Amino acid sequence: MPNNGTDLGFEKKLWQAAYKLRGNMDAAEYKHVVLGLIFLKYISDAFKEVYDEIKKDPQGDPEDIDEYKARNIFWVPKLARWEHLQKNAKQPTIGTIVDDAMDAIEKDNPSLRGVLPKDYARPALDKSRLGELIDLVGSITLGDRENRSKDILGRVYEYFLGEFAAAEGKNAGQFYTPRCIVKILVEMLEPYKGRIFDPCCGSGGMFVQSEKFAEAHGGKMGDISIYGQESNQTTWRLCKMNLALRRIDGNIQWNSEGSFLNDAHKDLKADFILANPPFNDEDWGYSKIQDDIRWKFGKPPKGGMRKDKSGNKVYVDGGNANFAWVSHFIHHLAPHGSTGFVLANGSLSSNTSGEGEIRKNIIEADLVDCIVALPNQLFYNTQIPACLWFVTRDKKNHKFRNRSGEILFIDARKLGLMIDRSHKDLADEDIQQIAKAYHSWRGEGEPYKDVDGFCKSAKLSEIQKRRHVLTPGIYVGTEEIEEDEAVFEEKMKTLTSELTIHREEAKKLDSEIKKNLEGIGWKV
Repeated sequence: MPNNGTDLGFEKKLWQAAYKLRGNMDAAEYKHVVLGLIFLKYISDAFKEVYDEIKKDPQGDPEDIDEYKARNIFWVPKLARWEHLQKNAKQPTIGTIVDDAMDAIEKDNPSLRGVLPKDYARPALDKSRLGELIDLVGSITLGDRENRSKDILGRVYEYFLGEFAAAEGKNAGQFYTPRCIVKILVEMLEPYKGRIFDPCCGSGGMFVQSEKFAEAHGGKMGDISIYGQESNQTTWRLCKMNLALRRIDGNIQWNSEGSFLNDAHKDLKADFILANPPFNDEDWGYSKIQDDIRWKFGKPPKGGMRKDKSGNKVYVDGGNANFAWVSHFIHHLAPHGSTGFVLANGSLSSNTSGEGEIRKNIIEADLVDCIVALPNQLFYNTQIPACLWFVTRDKKNHKFRNRSGEILFIDARKLGLMIDRSHKDLADEDIQQIAKAYHSWRGEGEPYKDVDGFCKSAKLSEIQKRRHVLTPGIYVGTEEIEEDEAVFEEKMKTLTSELTIHREEAKKLDSEIKKNLEGIGWKV
């Protein structure tokens, strides 16, 4: 499969060929098999190109590890080089050979220790299919200088992450955020320089896009410092590989307890926080951290759990971690820092378990800068309508105009096009339309104007009149307001309660009528 990096649908063709080799293996398991081999092929290609250059030099030693370190290229020992793997692809011991290759690379490259997958020898992995997959990946060039400049590996890797997210269903949400959403966050926040933090970083897409943005606007790799935390160890490995293959350094921490219970960057004050926390996460450890310095706007609601008649776990009080995440982000912002993050739409209007009070306190502290309502069907793993929050510590005239007492609302639900039967994507033009409105509003570029049905700058007094509800459609003049499950359930509880009251009143009235009729001798 020749590749020059410009073939239309190249990533799709590669994905279809690779996925055919999956057999009966679960998508979540197969993901690490494929992405590990792609990573290995990439660093082997980059190594071989430099190896061949040094070999031509009479004074050079192509087996000198320092030659590669000086060029910022991973050293690949002999038993891990792709030609060795491909030569042995049909051997029944190929699984062990790949595991040994991963071990050898980790041993000689400290930044990769504990990161690469090393379970290719397991009996459940069909070795003939593994050999075919190695042949397939070997047919493309990923890591030479030309393809690195075109970010071929980045394209393949991101495409595969997205396709695996679709194949895995809702469980994939813990590590993959659609690229268009990441691009909106990055384009709006403009993280040129400074400390970037994602406390639920998944596969690291926020960091990759931030680096791309900074470079595209004249910055350098070193202008950005990256900090992250992830509670899922296999996802943490994906993130480390994703950053390593782009030579991005980052302080990415893993612990199984997660950011709430074991904050790995306690003292960090970030210039930019970009995040996509788990939607409506109820089981977040409330009981262990009820009193915490982060809850200055109010205690986030706890998630109560019981089993239904079928034995399934269900949450009974509607509490979730949405505002625990918001409070966590704000706590980690530097004095002039800003954050953009994804939440379920319920966060905009819910009053369940005190969420409305926390939202009110954050609004009254004048921290909310902008709210964006997103189109449905952008995510692979959930149909819950989502929105973007932009919060800043400093709305006064720091880098932009003074926006004190104002919030910008953008309703982007009508943007985007369907890319298949169940998924929508936002084009670059859509992303620029959203970002341009925000930038104009905060004093960059063209003067800002409200656009009926799309964007509206609202004063704090107007938001107070609407009881601190932040749903953009209310302000921009859109007729339909979408709700997520939490809000729907809350309204249904209210309606059910009202109907119960009406039934009781009707019974009482019926009883009184009967008594009155009997009093005048009428038999009922």
